[in-house]
Amino acid sequence: HADGSVTQSQFDAVGRLKAQTDAAGRTTEYSPDVVTGLITRITTPDGRASAFYYNHHSQLTSATGPDGLEMRRKYDEYGRLIQETAPDGDITRYRYDNPHSDLPCATDDATGSRKTMTWSRYGQLLSFTDCSGYVTRYDHDRFGQVTAVHREEGLSQYRAYDSRGQLIAVKDTQGHETRYEYNAAGDLTTVIAPDGSRNGTQYDAWGKAVRTTQGGLTRSMEYDAAGRVIRLTSENGSHTTFRYDVLDRLIQETGFDGRTQRYHHDLTGKLIRSEDEGLVTHWHYDEADRLTHRTVNGETAEQWQYDERGWLTDISHISEGHRVTVHYGYDEKGRLTGERQTVHHPQTEALLWQHETRHAYNAQGLANRCI
Repeated sequence: HADGSVTQSQFDAVGRLKAQTDAAGRTTEYSPDVVTGLITRITTPDGRASAFYYNHHSQLTSATGPDGLEMRRKYDEYGRLIQETAPDGDITRYRYDNPHSDLPCATDDATGSRKTMTWSRYGQLLSFTDCSGYVTRYDHDRFGQVTAVHREEGLSQYRAYDSRGQLIAVKDTQGHETRYEYNAAGDLTTVIAPDGSRNGTQYDAWGKAVRTTQGGLTRSMEYDAAGRVIRLTSENGSHTTFRYDVLDRLIQETGFDGRTQRYHHDLTGKLIRSEDEGLVTHWHYDEADRLTHRTVNGETAEQWQYDERGWLTDISHISEGHRVTVHYGYDEKGRLTGERQTVHHPQTEALLWQHETRHAYNAQGLANRCI
């Protein structure tokens, strides 16, 4: 890489990816099926694995994440998805009324609610009926672009396009029209509101916005040779400047007030240090790249804890000298079952205050909140 860091990839004899090692020397392993080449297992540097299973048509039928929860899919004889079971057990079903179409005519969610759709022979959505029976209809032009949206209560929105297929006008349900103008390159240059006010954008030869005007106020942008914004000039003439490293990561930002913030990243691109007017913040991560704690000028400001499945269990921070913690509990399906907020005395650790919210789920997976 441009910063001197090295990443490595390993392939098997037929060119299938077997492993990737990042700039920090951490390796992720991939296990492809010997026949299809489809990935059947991914093992991350911390040893946690995800597994993938397929049918004889190479369609994904189930996937098990590092937390042990499984997602499952079923297909019909035409290879169309007809049922999907989420890791929390919620089931969504898809129904079709045309054996030659891959577009569903209805979906049933875990609560038993049904949504229905009708399609044109070209695959354009003609109508959508939500679970309450509310119908929305769509009109299209010969190019397949939506020209009108009709709500059930008789309110309609209309859209117009030019010969290049660019949206040039939208008329809302109240009859108010917003118009759009473009330059020869197809960039949106002007938006004309129903009251006649204009918001505009100017572009350079490479199609990058260099000046925007909204409400009569103008802001301009400057770019470096790599196309990154390096200077913003606000409506009142004040400036904000930006600097980047060779991997395009923001490393410095100087605001209109002269205040400078700096950012440092590790070899894998994670933010590990920021500096802001004498405040130095460090960010710390575990082997799974999860944020574990943040320090400000050497003092712990915030902490995150996870269980063996990788689920967030605690967040704590210091507020007005007291340690404030939020604890999270989950059921076996990974659904949130409780949140407990506590405040402890900083020296004695005595509990000063707590509040708990519990969540229970019915057969359809809907949560009931109990305080």
